[in-house]
Amino acid sequence: MADTADTTEPTPAAAPAPARRQIEDKLPRGILIRVLVYVFAGHALAAFIYLLFTLGGNQ
Repeated sequence: MADTADTTEPTPAAAPAPARRQIEDKLPRGILIRVLVYVFAGHALAAFIYLLFTLGGNQ
């Protein structure tokens, strides 16, 4: 006769994502701030050069 004892092992809960995966999915705060500063500085420089050309073209 078959043994009636439960021989199945409980399935483990889903393991949390490794820390490396979480880091790769999320953009580091320092890079985000640096990109925003570069975008702002680039637009400020472009506006200044545009202003120079506009003022120089009127003379």
